[in-house]
Amino acid sequence: MAWDTARTKQRLLDAAVFEYSEHGPLGARVDRVAASAGVNKERIYQYFGGKQKLFGAVLEQEMIKLAAAVPLSDEQARDLGEFAGRVWDYHRTYPHYLRLLLWEGLDRDPLESGRASVAAAAERSEHYADNVRAVAKAQADGFLRADVAPAHLLYVARALAAWWLAAPSAVTLMLGEVANESPQDRRRVLVKLVNDATKKS
Repeated sequence: MAWDTARTKQRLLDAAVFEYSEHGPLGARVDRVAASAGVNKERIYQYFGGKQKLFGAVLEQEMIKLAAAVPLSDEQARDLGEFAGRVWDYHRTYPHYLRLLLWEGLDRDPLESGRASVAAAAERSEHYADNVRAVAKAQADGFLRADVAPAHLLYVARALAAWWLAAPSAVTLMLGEVANESPQDRRRVLVKLVNDATKKS
């Protein structure tokens, strides 16, 4: 039945989120995913086509969750600092998605710019393109600086929001005396830094 198929797929995806966030795409094992989901591992190949495509499905699912929780409408794009703060809030609450992105990065040549080997490239690119369009409109409406490409402004907001949590040891060592600031204070600094970098002066 279709309902059973959908439920089985979701159980596999839920199990795969944990498996890939803990072990990465290379260290993940489909037998562990299947055992955790209580499903025969052949279903992974039947529904997803294999381990790498399952990783792509996981990334796509988790990106959709982030996009739903942290939307970027035309109006919201006028304040990229607050958007960065909301992305930071999400990563603090749901750290597994950031871990998945970091694992994906470790599996790629940092100088490689092609999309051919990127998991779920078309679906993820479409989402980012929607964000870039919202930023471009905020630029055209005079809210954001126009001397930088909209994609770069979006990148600044997302990168600053994520890096605090992606490299906690480096952040602690770099910040020195202010490393013990509260999460609320750190969020305020993040919002200000992104707005200073992106707002039209």
